[in-house]
Parts: sequence; structure tokens; C-alpha cells
Amino acid sequence: MKLGIMTRDQNGWCSTQLRKSMEKQNISHICFGYRPIIGRVNYSPEASVNQTNLFTDIDALITRPIGRGSLEEILFRMNLLHRLERLGLLVINPPLAIERSVDKYNSLTLFHENGLPVPRTAVTESHDEALECFHELGGDVVVKPLFGSRGVGATRINDPDIAARVFRTISFHHGVLYLQQFIPHGGSDIRAFVIGDRVIAAMKRISENWKTNVSLGAKPVFLDIPEELENLAVKAAKVIGCKVTGVDIIEGPDGPVIIEINSQPGWKGLQSVTKINIADEIINYIRSEIKV
Repeated sequence: MKLGIMTRDQNGWCSTQLRKSMEKQNISHICFGYRPIIGRVNYSPEASVNQTNLFTDIDALITRPIGRGSLEEILFRMNLLHRLERLGLLVINPPLAIERSVDKYNSLTLFHENGLPVPRTAVTESHDEALECFHELGGDVVVKPLFGSRGVGATRINDPDIAARVFRTISFHHGVLYLQQFIPHGGSDIRAFVIGDRVIAAMKRISENWKTNVSLGAKPVFLDIPEELENLAVKAAKVIGCKVTGVDIIEGPDGPVIIEINSQPGWKGLQSVTKINIADEIINYIRSEIKV
């Protein structure tokens, strides 16, 4: 058996943990970035990197963060994953799941259409319409980039004058205005790490302010997740099509809501508060999914 890891940072913490897990299990592996990949049409090998045929020489491909890039670079990376999946290679996570989860509007609509609780949210390109939505959402909103993670660029706004100025600036730079009602949550949220059809570990992220990202200073605390929230996280993963994912949940005054889902989650913070080896769980799951 041989597995591949496609990542922007071959020496990143999560990629290193996966490689250590594979070494423990005597699994051959290759870890590579995007730039040396070659995709071919009408001659073989259909996809390769550093003399490795990505279709015939590996049994599964793990995708770590796709990373920044031009529109052409991102489209090529995603279309390459689609191509490999169509050829029969197991890709974790599937490219369609990555595309669904990276777009906050798309994933939230899918959650809502499948009966999962989500915050009231408005998305528009017009700063005038965004200001109207600001008032519709109670005059207290979180403005987020449509694409993005780790809380970077997310801003809470509860002043209409500031809202008008921010919305106009975003619109001027051809950004999409993604507004979500602010839900009081006591400075904490929940990250549930889903593999397959179960939550293998969960944590509360506790912060001194409304942003609860560990990368921004929130404290991770082990959580014995209630069955209701475990079921919610697993359903969210299935709706998007993720096999390995982090689901973020806020417990608001009216009950839990799903904030977003991450198809290429990090787990350094979660690993620090659980005895479960998350990398081992990921590799074990992939081994169980490989059709031999």
C-alpha cells in the first residue's frame, strides 16, 4: 500500500503527523506540493509528480489545504482531483466536498435545505442592499470573507455608520458581502472532528472575545460531545460529502447552529486535549476505504 499527501506545506504539523502515522504502520507514502504535478490528456500517465504515477502508483490521495493561488491554479488543482477521482482513485476529501465547503454561502444553503440549523445569513454584491440586510439581521452582524478560514478577515459590526463604510469598501474592491447574524455564545464554540460516520474527538474553544479560533488565541478544552451535537456534526459532513472534516457549532440562545465546515481541517489544538491519535484515526479510516 502507498498513500499520497498533496499539500502546500510538506513540513506542516498535520502533514508530519500523517507521515509519522504511516511510518508506524509500515505504509509507503509520497508527500508533494502542487507545482511539479503534471496532468495529461490523451496520453499516459494521466497525472504524475516526480516520476510517480498518481493513478497507478498510489492507493489513495489525502488532500491538505489547497492554499492560495490564481484562479487558473485553483481550477487546475481541483480539476486534477476530479480527474483522479473519475479514474477510480480514492481522494480524501472528495473534490466536490472541498468545493462545497470552501464556499460558505454554498455550504450554508445545503445545510438549510437539508434541515440543519444555521444562522440567518445574507449575501450580496451591493453595499446598499447589504446595509438593508444589516438592519434585517438585527443591526449586529459578523461580516466574513466568502472564502477563508481561521477567522481571518471576520469582523463584527453593530454600528450602521461603520457598516455603511465597510460595506462600501468591500463592494468597491469587488468583494462579496457575506453577513451573518451575531449569535451570543459566551465566547466559546465547538469543533467536532468527523471521520466517516462518527465524531472521533471534539473540543470547546474558549476565547476572551467573540472569535474562537485557536489560531487567534482561543483555548482548546476537551469536550465529551453530547449525542445531539454528534449527530448534527455527522449529518453536516454527509450533506457536504466530507469523509474527514471539522464542523464548527455554536450553542446560541435558541439552540445549536452550524457555523461552517472545514474540508481540510487542522487538528493541532484538538490533539492537545485528546488522547486519541487523530492522524492514526485518519489513516485507519483510509485503509478501511481502499478497495483491494
